[in-house]
Amino acid sequence: MSRDPNFSRRTFLSQGACLAALCLRPSFAIAEMTLGQSARISTLSDGYLSLPPEMVFGAMPEAELTELLNRHQTDLTRYEPECNIVLYRDDQNTVLFDVGAGPDFMQTAGKLPETLDAVGLYPDEVTQVIFTHAHPDHIWGVLDDFGDHLFPNARYHLGRKEWDYWWNPATVDTIGADRTAFAVGAKRRMEAIEDMVAFFDDGQEILPGIAARASFGHTPGHMAFEIRKGSDAVMVVGDALGNPHVAFERPDWRSGTDQDPDAAASARKSLLDQISHAQMKIIGFHLPNGGIGRVEKAGSTYRFIGEPA
Repeated sequence: MSRDPNFSRRTFLSQGACLAALCLRPSFAIAEMTLGQSARISTLSDGYLSLPPEMVFGAMPEAELTELLNRHQTDLTRYEPECNIVLYRDDQNTVLFDVGAGPDFMQTAGKLPETLDAVGLYPDEVTQVIFTHAHPDHIWGVLDDFGDHLFPNARYHLGRKEWDYWWNPATVDTIGADRTAFAVGAKRRMEAIEDMVAFFDDGQEILPGIAARASFGHTPGHMAFEIRKGSDAVMVVGDALGNPHVAFERPDWRSGTDQDPDAAASARKSLLDQISHAQMKIIGFHLPNGGIGRVEKAGSTYRFIGEPA
């Protein structure tokens, strides 16, 4: 694909940022898999989040939590989950599931533009963007650091229930003071893509072989997606399964990052049961080493088995 040879200020700044990022982060395409005979899936790094552990684990029973995390050799003094963007390519489409945090959310995240550059994919080659939900680390990346569309040729897809929640002017006043910026930021990005978005509902096939699966709770309209090619299938779970230990071993525990903790716990258990029964692979936005793995059921609990990056 040919490119304009003119070296604009935007090009200079963009390529400078990419070169700086390449020096700091040698690996961008974290994990890969094939699906059927023609589809490829990669997970691309948007960086990572740096959150206070109590934000996630604060409502969980302390003694049991400590024992569980010790078994997983997990440090409770910090919480820095990966941010994995799913890139799906087949004969017709180049699809991103979520677009990362963009330049305005957190210094450790928003690295997708540099990652795309490193793997040789231009943003204008992306044909479809499908959102799991509208939290900052998933939707704020639709705009670049100039406030322009990062993916100018893409068609966007967002669950109707999720759109209605963030579009509602009452949300900014009811979401809670600590998440007011989430509501303002989501509305701004949604206004930017309003004329380019298609809505879908639970169970609907969004693109051939890609169907929506309701997993409400983390946000009111959070969605997972089952991708199927022939006999091969994988579930993109977004933040419905947000870590590789507690979410699997104790899906009933309330997480502080979920907007409706009880609904999210129910969604986790339902997803885990379906995925383990079907023996399909999963991809999690915040799961380690690129987020690709599988689920094993062990008695009344579950275990995440990650694939090597």
